[in-house]
Amino acid sequence: MNNNHKIRQDMITNDDSKINELVSILNEHFKSKINLARVKFISMFIMALCKVQTVTFHKLASAIDSPCMVESSLRRIQRFIADFSLDSDLIAKLIFALIPINGKVQLAIDRTNWKFGESDINILMLGVVYKGVAFPLLFSLLPKRGNSNTTERIALINRYIRLFSIETIECIVADREFVGQDWLAFLNNSNIKYYIRVRNNFKVFVLSKNKEVKASWLFNTCKINEFRYYSNIVRINGELCYLSGSKLNGDDYLIIVSYNKPENAQEFYRQRWQIEMCFKSMKSSGFDIEKTHLTDLDRIRKLTLLIMIAFVWCYRVGIYLHENVKQIIIKKHGRKAESIFKYGLKHVASCLLNPIYRDTSLIFHFLSCT
Repeated sequence: MNNNHKIRQDMITNDDSKINELVSILNEHFKSKINLARVKFISMFIMALCKVQTVTFHKLASAIDSPCMVESSLRRIQRFIADFSLDSDLIAKLIFALIPINGKVQLAIDRTNWKFGESDINILMLGVVYKGVAFPLLFSLLPKRGNSNTTERIALINRYIRLFSIETIECIVADREFVGQDWLAFLNNSNIKYYIRVRNNFKVFVLSKNKEVKASWLFNTCKINEFRYYSNIVRINGELCYLSGSKLNGDDYLIIVSYNKPENAQEFYRQRWQIEMCFKSMKSSGFDIEKTHLTDLDRIRKLTLLIMIAFVWCYRVGIYLHENVKQIIIKKHGRKAESIFKYGLKHVASCLLNPIYRDTSLIFHFLSCT
Protein backbone atom coordinates (compact mmCIF):
# COMPACT_ATOMS: atom_id res chain seq x y z
CA MET A 1 0.00 0.00 0.00
CA ASN A 2 1.52 3.34 -1.06
CA ASN A 3 1.60 6.34 1.26
CA ASN A 4 -1.06 8.34 -0.62
CA HIS A 5 -3.54 5.48 -0.42
CA LYS A 6 -2.82 5.03 3.29
CA ILE A 7 -3.44 8.75 3.92
CA ARG A 8 -6.78 8.56 2.09
CA GLN A 9 -7.78 5.49 4.10
CA ASP A 10 -6.85 7.28 7.34
CA MET A 11 -8.95 10.30 6.32
CA ILE A 12 -11.99 8.11 5.57
CA THR A 13 -11.59 6.24 8.87
CA ASN A 14 -11.30 9.52 10.78
CA ASP A 15 -14.36 11.00 9.04
CA ASP A 16 -16.33 7.85 9.86
CA SER A 17 -15.36 8.06 13.51
CA LYS A 18 -16.59 11.67 13.70
CA ILE A 19 -19.90 10.77 12.05
CA ASN A 20 -20.34 7.72 14.25
CA GLU A 21 -19.76 9.80 17.36
CA LEU A 22 -22.47 12.28 16.38
CA VAL A 23 -24.83 9.49 15.29
CA SER A 24 -24.42 7.79 18.68
CA ILE A 25 -25.25 11.00 20.57
CA LEU A 26 -28.27 11.95 18.44
CA ASN A 27 -29.59 8.40 18.45
CA GLU A 28 -29.53 8.46 22.23
CA HIS A 29 -31.62 11.65 22.20
CA PHE A 30 -34.12 10.44 19.63
CA LYS A 31 -34.61 7.07 21.37
CA SER A 32 -35.40 5.13 18.17
CA LYS A 33 -38.11 7.61 17.11
CA ILE A 34 -35.99 8.23 13.99
CA ASN A 35 -34.43 5.21 12.33
CA LEU A 36 -30.65 4.83 12.36
CA ALA A 37 -30.18 5.55 8.63
CA ARG A 38 -32.03 8.88 9.00
CA VAL A 39 -30.06 9.77 12.13
CA LYS A 40 -26.84 9.12 10.20
CA PHE A 41 -27.98 11.41 7.39
CA ILE A 42 -28.99 14.14 9.86
CA SER A 43 -25.53 13.86 11.43
CA MET A 44 -23.78 14.14 8.06
CA PHE A 45 -25.97 17.09 7.08
CA ILE A 46 -25.26 19.00 10.31
CA MET A 47 -21.52 18.38 10.00
CA ALA A 48 -21.57 19.52 6.36
CA LEU A 49 -23.53 22.62 7.36
CA CYS A 50 -20.83 23.56 9.88
CA LYS A 51 -18.12 23.01 7.29
CA VAL A 52 -19.47 25.06 4.40
CA GLN A 53 -21.68 27.44 6.45
CA THR A 54 -24.37 27.73 3.81
CA VAL A 55 -27.65 25.98 3.02
CA THR A 56 -26.87 25.73 -0.71
CA PHE A 57 -27.53 22.06 -1.44
CA HIS A 58 -24.69 21.62 -3.98
CA LYS A 59 -22.13 22.91 -1.48
CA LEU A 60 -23.57 20.78 1.30
CA ALA A 61 -23.44 17.71 -0.93
CA SER A 62 -19.76 18.28 -1.63
CA ALA A 63 -19.06 18.49 2.12
CA ILE A 64 -20.92 15.35 3.17
CA ASP A 65 -18.53 12.66 4.36
CA SER A 66 -19.62 9.77 2.20
CA PRO A 67 -18.02 7.44 -0.35
CA CYS A 68 -20.89 8.35 -2.68
CA MET A 69 -20.48 10.78 -5.57
CA VAL A 70 -21.52 14.40 -4.94
CA GLU A 71 -24.57 13.99 -7.20
CA SER A 72 -25.72 11.04 -5.12
CA SER A 73 -25.33 13.06 -1.93
CA LEU A 74 -27.26 15.92 -3.54
CA ARG A 75 -30.17 13.62 -4.44
CA ARG A 76 -30.13 12.25 -0.90
CA ILE A 77 -30.42 15.77 0.53
CA GLN A 78 -33.25 16.61 -1.85
CA ARG A 79 -35.16 13.42 -1.00
CA PHE A 80 -34.77 13.98 2.74
CA ILE A 81 -35.99 17.59 2.60
CA ALA A 82 -38.86 16.68 0.25
CA ASP A 83 -40.12 13.41 1.72
CA PHE A 84 -38.98 12.75 5.29
CA SER A 85 -41.34 13.83 8.07
CA LEU A 86 -39.11 15.47 10.69
CA ASP A 87 -40.84 15.89 14.07
CA SER A 88 -40.52 19.52 15.28
CA ASP A 89 -41.38 18.57 18.85
CA LEU A 90 -38.60 15.99 18.91
CA ILE A 91 -36.04 18.60 17.83
CA ALA A 92 -37.39 21.09 20.38
CA LYS A 93 -36.96 18.53 23.16
CA LEU A 94 -33.39 17.89 22.01
CA ILE A 95 -32.54 21.62 22.07
CA PHE A 96 -34.24 22.18 25.42
CA ALA A 97 -32.21 19.31 26.89
CA LEU A 98 -29.00 20.93 25.60
CA ILE A 99 -29.61 24.25 27.37
CA PRO A 100 -27.77 24.09 30.72
CA ILE A 101 -30.42 25.95 32.71
CA ASN A 102 -31.81 24.82 36.02
CA GLY A 103 -35.17 26.23 36.93
CA LYS A 104 -37.26 28.69 34.93
CA VAL A 105 -36.40 30.13 31.53
CA GLN A 106 -36.88 33.50 29.90
CA LEU A 107 -38.52 33.26 26.47
CA ALA A 108 -38.15 35.71 23.59
CA ILE A 109 -40.65 35.79 20.73
CA ASP A 110 -40.03 37.54 17.42
CA ARG A 111 -40.27 37.22 13.64
CA THR A 112 -37.73 37.08 10.87
CA ASN A 113 -38.55 37.21 7.18
CA TRP A 114 -37.06 37.41 3.72
CA LYS A 115 -38.13 37.10 0.09
CA PHE A 116 -37.11 34.62 -2.58
CA GLY A 117 -38.44 35.81 -5.89
CA GLU A 118 -42.13 36.47 -5.32
CA SER A 119 -42.29 34.23 -2.24
CA ASP A 120 -42.35 35.62 1.31
CA ILE A 121 -40.65 33.49 3.95
CA ASN A 122 -41.97 34.56 7.35
CA ILE A 123 -40.90 32.75 10.55
CA LEU A 124 -42.41 33.32 13.99
CA MET A 125 -39.80 32.08 16.48
CA LEU A 126 -39.77 31.34 20.20
CA GLY A 127 -36.33 31.12 21.81
CA VAL A 128 -34.81 30.51 25.24
CA VAL A 129 -32.58 33.37 26.41
CA TYR A 130 -29.14 32.15 27.50
CA LYS A 131 -25.76 33.90 27.73
CA GLY A 132 -26.06 36.47 24.97
CA VAL A 133 -28.40 34.70 22.59
CA ALA A 134 -31.84 33.13 22.37
CA PHE A 135 -31.57 29.43 21.52
CA PRO A 136 -34.22 28.76 18.84
CA LEU A 137 -36.76 26.30 20.20
CA LEU A 138 -40.18 26.46 18.52
CA PHE A 139 -41.35 28.27 15.41
CA SER A 140 -44.19 28.62 12.95
CA LEU A 141 -43.88 29.39 9.25
CA LEU A 142 -46.54 31.97 8.53
CA PRO A 143 -48.25 31.54 5.15
CA LYS A 144 -48.32 35.30 4.58
CA ARG A 145 -46.26 38.46 4.83
CA GLY A 146 -46.37 40.88 7.72
CA ASN A 147 -47.10 40.58 11.42
CA SER A 148 -48.21 37.50 13.29
CA ASN A 149 -51.68 37.46 14.79
CA THR A 150 -52.88 36.56 18.28
CA THR A 151 -53.97 33.04 17.28
CA GLU A 152 -50.52 32.25 15.89
CA ARG A 153 -48.73 33.57 18.98
CA ILE A 154 -50.99 31.73 21.41
CA ALA A 155 -50.56 28.50 19.46
CA LEU A 156 -46.77 28.81 19.77
CA ILE A 157 -46.91 29.44 23.53
CA ASN A 158 -49.37 26.59 24.01
CA ARG A 159 -46.99 24.27 22.18
CA TYR A 160 -44.26 25.28 24.60
CA ILE A 161 -46.57 24.66 27.58
CA ARG A 162 -47.56 21.24 26.21
CA LEU A 163 -43.92 20.21 25.79
CA PHE A 164 -42.22 21.83 28.79
CA SER A 165 -45.03 23.02 31.15
CA ILE A 166 -46.04 26.53 32.11
CA GLU A 167 -44.11 26.23 35.37
CA THR A 168 -40.81 26.50 33.46
CA ILE A 169 -41.61 30.03 32.18
CA GLU A 170 -40.05 32.93 34.06
CA CYS A 171 -41.30 35.52 31.58
CA ILE A 172 -41.75 36.37 27.90
CA VAL A 173 -40.08 39.36 26.23
CA ALA A 174 -41.19 40.80 22.91
CA ASP A 175 -41.11 43.91 20.71
CA ARG A 176 -43.85 46.30 19.60
CA GLU A 177 -45.51 43.85 17.19
CA PHE A 178 -46.64 41.68 20.08
CA VAL A 179 -49.35 43.77 21.70
CA GLY A 180 -53.06 43.19 21.40
CA GLN A 181 -56.10 42.79 23.62
CA ASP A 182 -56.59 39.03 23.18
CA TRP A 183 -52.83 38.38 23.38
CA LEU A 184 -52.41 40.32 26.63
CA ALA A 185 -55.60 38.74 27.97
CA PHE A 186 -54.18 35.28 27.24
CA LEU A 187 -50.92 36.07 29.06
CA ASN A 188 -52.72 37.67 32.01
CA ASN A 189 -55.25 34.85 32.36
CA SER A 190 -52.43 32.28 32.14
CA ASN A 191 -50.42 34.13 34.82
CA ILE A 192 -47.47 34.36 32.43
CA LYS A 193 -45.18 37.29 33.21
CA TYR A 194 -44.21 39.44 30.23
CA TYR A 195 -42.21 42.53 29.28
CA ILE A 196 -43.33 43.90 25.92
CA ARG A 197 -42.49 47.20 24.26
CA VAL A 198 -45.35 49.42 23.09
CA ARG A 199 -45.42 52.34 20.67
CA ASN A 200 -44.95 55.89 21.99
CA ASN A 201 -48.46 56.90 20.95
CA PHE A 202 -50.12 53.79 22.36
CA LYS A 203 -53.29 54.78 24.25
CA VAL A 204 -53.46 53.76 27.91
CA PHE A 205 -56.23 54.33 30.42
CA VAL A 206 -54.86 55.66 33.71
CA LEU A 207 -57.22 54.46 36.42
CA SER A 208 -55.98 56.91 39.06
CA LYS A 209 -56.75 59.85 36.75
CA ASN A 210 -59.77 58.26 35.07
CA LYS A 211 -58.62 59.28 31.62
CA GLU A 212 -56.91 57.96 28.50
CA VAL A 213 -53.47 59.30 27.52
CA LYS A 214 -50.60 58.46 25.20
CA ALA A 215 -48.11 56.11 26.83
CA SER A 216 -45.28 58.60 26.25
CA TRP A 217 -47.16 61.24 28.28
CA LEU A 218 -46.39 59.31 31.48
CA PHE A 219 -42.64 59.59 30.82
CA ASN A 220 -42.24 62.94 29.06
CA THR A 221 -40.52 64.48 32.07
CA CYS A 222 -37.77 61.83 32.05
CA LYS A 223 -34.24 62.88 31.24
CA ILE A 224 -32.48 61.12 28.36
CA ASN A 225 -31.89 57.44 29.29
CA GLU A 226 -33.49 57.89 32.71
CA PHE A 227 -35.59 54.84 33.52
CA ARG A 228 -38.82 55.23 35.44
CA TYR A 229 -41.75 52.97 36.25
CA TYR A 230 -45.31 54.15 36.70
CA SER A 231 -46.37 52.87 40.10
CA ASN A 232 -50.12 52.73 39.40
CA ILE A 233 -51.90 50.07 37.40
CA VAL A 234 -53.09 51.14 33.95
CA ARG A 235 -55.41 49.57 31.42
CA ILE A 236 -54.15 48.74 27.90
CA ASN A 237 -56.55 47.27 25.36
CA GLY A 238 -58.88 46.50 28.24
CA GLU A 239 -56.24 44.61 30.23
CA LEU A 240 -54.74 45.69 33.57
CA CYS A 241 -50.95 45.97 33.57
CA TYR A 242 -47.96 48.12 34.53
CA LEU A 243 -45.92 50.56 32.45
CA SER A 244 -42.21 51.40 32.62
CA GLY A 245 -40.20 53.64 30.35
CA SER A 246 -37.30 55.85 29.50
CA LYS A 247 -36.67 58.68 27.05
CA LEU A 248 -34.16 57.68 24.39
CA ASN A 249 -33.66 60.84 22.34
CA GLY A 250 -35.86 63.54 20.90
CA ASP A 251 -39.41 62.23 20.84
CA ASP A 252 -38.45 58.54 21.02
CA TYR A 253 -39.21 56.46 24.10
CA LEU A 254 -38.70 52.91 25.31
CA ILE A 255 -42.02 52.03 26.93
CA ILE A 256 -42.61 48.55 28.33
CA VAL A 257 -45.87 46.96 29.39
CA SER A 258 -45.55 44.23 32.03
CA TYR A 259 -47.56 41.79 34.09
CA ASN A 260 -45.75 42.72 37.30
CA LYS A 261 -42.42 44.00 38.67
CA PRO A 262 -42.28 47.14 36.52
CA GLU A 263 -39.10 48.19 38.31
CA ASN A 264 -37.31 45.26 36.64
CA ALA A 265 -38.85 45.79 33.20
CA GLN A 266 -35.85 47.39 31.52
CA GLU A 267 -33.50 44.67 32.74
CA PHE A 268 -35.77 41.89 31.48
CA TYR A 269 -36.71 43.58 28.20
CA ARG A 270 -33.05 44.16 27.36
CA GLN A 271 -32.73 40.40 26.86
CA ARG A 272 -35.11 40.57 23.87
CA TRP A 273 -32.21 41.59 21.66
CA GLN A 274 -30.77 38.09 22.04
CA ILE A 275 -33.28 36.62 19.61
CA GLU A 276 -32.02 39.10 17.00
CA MET A 277 -28.54 37.60 17.53
CA CYS A 278 -30.04 34.18 16.92
CA PHE A 279 -31.56 35.31 13.61
CA LYS A 280 -28.29 36.94 12.59
CA SER A 281 -26.39 33.71 13.23
CA MET A 282 -28.88 31.62 11.29
CA LYS A 283 -28.74 34.09 8.41
CA SER A 284 -25.85 36.19 7.07
CA SER A 285 -23.43 35.71 9.98
CA GLY A 286 -23.77 31.96 10.11
CA PHE A 287 -25.60 29.47 7.92
CA ASP A 288 -27.06 31.82 5.28
CA ILE A 289 -30.59 30.41 5.47
CA GLU A 290 -31.74 33.29 3.25
CA LYS A 291 -29.75 31.75 0.39
CA THR A 292 -32.06 28.76 0.20
CA HIS A 293 -34.10 28.48 -2.98
CA LEU A 294 -36.80 26.55 -1.15
CA THR A 295 -40.26 28.09 -1.10
CA ASP A 296 -42.35 25.13 0.11
CA LEU A 297 -43.07 25.85 3.78
CA ASP A 298 -42.70 22.26 4.99
CA ARG A 299 -39.30 21.94 3.31
CA ILE A 300 -38.16 25.23 4.84
CA ARG A 301 -39.40 23.93 8.20
CA LYS A 302 -37.16 20.84 7.97
CA LEU A 303 -34.16 22.88 6.87
CA THR A 304 -34.70 25.30 9.76
CA LEU A 305 -34.85 22.43 12.28
CA LEU A 306 -31.47 21.10 11.11
CA ILE A 307 -29.95 24.58 11.27
CA MET A 308 -31.25 24.95 14.83
CA ILE A 309 -29.34 21.87 15.98
CA ALA A 310 -26.13 23.10 14.32
CA PHE A 311 -26.58 26.56 15.82
CA VAL A 312 -27.02 25.33 19.40
CA TRP A 313 -24.04 22.99 19.00
CA CYS A 314 -21.71 25.76 17.80
CA TYR A 315 -22.91 28.27 20.38
CA ARG A 316 -22.35 25.89 23.26
CA VAL A 317 -18.83 25.13 21.98
CA GLY A 318 -18.19 28.87 21.71
CA ILE A 319 -19.32 29.47 25.30
CA TYR A 320 -16.95 26.78 26.56
CA LEU A 321 -13.99 28.09 24.57
CA HIS A 322 -14.62 31.69 25.68
CA GLU A 323 -15.01 30.78 29.36
CA ASN A 324 -12.43 28.00 29.70
CA VAL A 325 -9.86 28.06 26.89
CA LYS A 326 -9.27 31.52 25.44
CA GLN A 327 -11.46 34.55 25.83
CA ILE A 328 -12.60 36.46 22.75
CA ILE A 329 -10.68 39.72 22.41
CA ILE A 330 -12.59 42.84 23.44
CA LYS A 331 -11.93 45.71 21.02
CA LYS A 332 -11.52 49.38 21.92
CA HIS A 333 -15.20 50.10 21.31
CA GLY A 334 -16.04 47.57 24.05
CA ARG A 335 -17.50 44.84 21.84
CA LYS A 336 -16.15 41.36 21.20
CA ALA A 337 -13.96 40.88 18.13
CA GLU A 338 -16.32 38.09 17.07
CA SER A 339 -19.51 36.58 18.41
CA ILE A 340 -19.52 33.56 20.68
CA PHE A 341 -21.45 31.69 17.98
CA LYS A 342 -18.84 32.48 15.31
CA TYR A 343 -16.06 31.49 17.70
CA GLY A 344 -17.68 28.10 18.26
CA LEU A 345 -18.56 27.63 14.58
CA LYS A 346 -14.97 28.23 13.50
CA HIS A 347 -13.70 25.69 16.01
CA VAL A 348 -16.28 23.04 15.05
CA ALA A 349 -15.53 23.58 11.34
CA SER A 350 -11.80 23.31 11.97
CA CYS A 351 -12.22 20.02 13.85
CA LEU A 352 -14.43 18.57 11.11
CA LEU A 353 -12.39 19.79 8.15
CA ASN A 354 -8.95 18.84 9.45
CA PRO A 355 -8.38 15.14 8.58
CA ILE A 356 -5.64 14.74 11.19
CA TYR A 357 -7.67 16.32 14.01
CA ARG A 358 -8.54 13.16 15.89
CA ASP A 359 -9.49 14.44 19.32
CA THR A 360 -13.04 15.63 18.67
CA SER A 361 -14.42 14.58 22.05
CA LEU A 362 -14.67 18.24 23.14
CA ILE A 363 -16.98 19.39 20.37
CA PHE A 364 -19.27 16.36 20.49
CA HIS A 365 -19.54 16.53 24.26
CA PHE A 366 -21.81 19.57 23.94
CA LEU A 367 -24.48 17.60 22.08
CA SER A 368 -24.65 15.08 24.88
CA CYS A 369 -26.74 15.50 28.02
CA THR A 370 -24.64 13.00 29.99
